[in-house]
Amino acid sequence: MKNELLKEFAEKLRHIELEEPVNIMEVCGTHTVQFFHTGVKDIFPGNLNLIDGPGCPVCVTTNDYLDRAIEIAKKHDVILSTFGDMMRVPSSYSSLQKEKAGGLDVAIVYSPLDALEIAAKNPGREVVFLSVGFETTVPTEAVCVKKAKEENIKNFSILPGNKLTPPAVAALLESGEVNLDGFILPGHVSAITGVKGWRFVAEKYKKPCVIAGFNSKDLLLSTIALVNLIKKGKTGIINEYKEVVKEEGNIKAQGVMAEVFAPADAEWRGIGVIPGSGLLLREDYAGFDAGKKFPVTPPPVKEAIGCRCGEILRGLISPLECPLFGKECTPASPVGACMVSTEGSCAAYYKYTI
Repeated sequence: MKNELLKEFAEKLRHIELEEPVNIMEVCGTHTVQFFHTGVKDIFPGNLNLIDGPGCPVCVTTNDYLDRAIEIAKKHDVILSTFGDMMRVPSSYSSLQKEKAGGLDVAIVYSPLDALEIAAKNPGREVVFLSVGFETTVPTEAVCVKKAKEENIKNFSILPGNKLTPPAVAALLESGEVNLDGFILPGHVSAITGVKGWRFVAEKYKKPCVIAGFNSKDLLLSTIALVNLIKKGKTGIINEYKEVVKEEGNIKAQGVMAEVFAPADAEWRGIGVIPGSGLLLREDYAGFDAGKKFPVTPPPVKEAIGCRCGEILRGLISPLECPLFGKECTPASPVGACMVSTEGSCAAYYKYTI
């Protein structure tokens, strides 16, 4: 029965008739990959275009952030701790992987709580966690900072680099650079923000959107629902991931985030500074801000020549249009951040189109 339903949904999507081109954007990097992996993207009807958005936290992290982290480790002899997908991201002059090979103390962790444990076990060393991610990971990082304060672990700090996705979507819509007819909104992020966190897309910008899950059925139903809204000229938001996403979101997670972090302006790769899109530690927790604890002056920021990752993140071009894609820039030898992360558009296109 399940396979029959999937075939039915697939046929519905395949045979939708669109008189004019329709551009929809998926905001989540996991959706970017899953549209390829499930084959749903392959059965899009003619005139339906899927545009990749800035939904990969590693990809939107700027060179300046990594330059600063490396400089902190060099100047202050700290242990850097990070999620594994940050290791190979190119900075202006190097990468964490290259620096680790050269002797820099870099630990790969699976949770910020692992970094806190390293600090507790090494009281004579300072440990800095690279706090990079969207709303999905922020609550755990907030809990970690609270725990460090409660347990008086003073040799632990984070380098704030988290970002909020709704302001980024608003920035794209305000720019008007890309003609977008609707959005596939992220499931995991929306589990934290709730449906309410996205209502501005429909109410202020008059764009229809659907919150989607990640399996074949989720993507098929969500795409069909979104295209039907667009065809009927309707705005609004549909929650197709009701088992996970609620109207108000995760109130407890929102509470701990708000207690530890305050919204701040933040720079996104390729987009620039977006007001209120970043998070900084509140005054009560400022002692755990590695940027304040270990002041440095990083070298001048340098961008990779020819890399068009920024334009890809803004939805202006596809990875296939970058002259470096699949040539100078591959997963084995990435030039830009979009080729490094498993959620990056370039990595997905390379895996599924080459």
